[in-house]
Amino acid sequence: MKQALFIVLLFGLVACNNNPDDLKNRIDNSEKQAAGTYKPGFGEIMGSIQIHHSKLWFSGINENWKLAGFEIHELTEAVEDIEKFQGEREESKFMDMIFPALDSVSLAVKQKDTNLFKKNYTFLTKTCNECHQVTDYEYIIIKNPDARIFNNQDFRVRH
Repeated sequence: MKQALFIVLLFGLVACNNNPDDLKNRIDNSEKQAAGTYKPGFGEIMGSIQIHHSKLWFSGINENWKLAGFEIHELTEAVEDIEKFQGEREESKFMDMIFPALDSVSLAVKQKDTNLFKKNYTFLTKTCNECHQVTDYEYIIIKNPDARIFNNQDFRVRH
């Protein structure tokens, strides 16, 4: 038994005694592989935000509160993705300004209040445009949707 324990310990020590150059090469290779990994661009994530912004509108005005809550969650995730994948960009520093507006829409959804939803959704849209102004993307103007872009989705509540 003692001999088996000694062999296991000896094997462990030998295995831990890596060549520093080999270890550095492995780290360098890992960094190269990570650099080639797909990372969504800022515009791609913003495109996703625009889609969920639109879907949130149609779910809210149709009083599909469960879907509206889901879309708020998706919007929040997308904002977090900007901070995660594009946090080094100057524009990313302003993304926190969206959270109070998202919270206000979320409150309207929780209260199932269509009038409050419309008011707070307009505040959300205005906040998007304010962020675009601050970050020198003033030419990207967001508005409350007036036509569904997803004609293959029914936003009404099923009974």
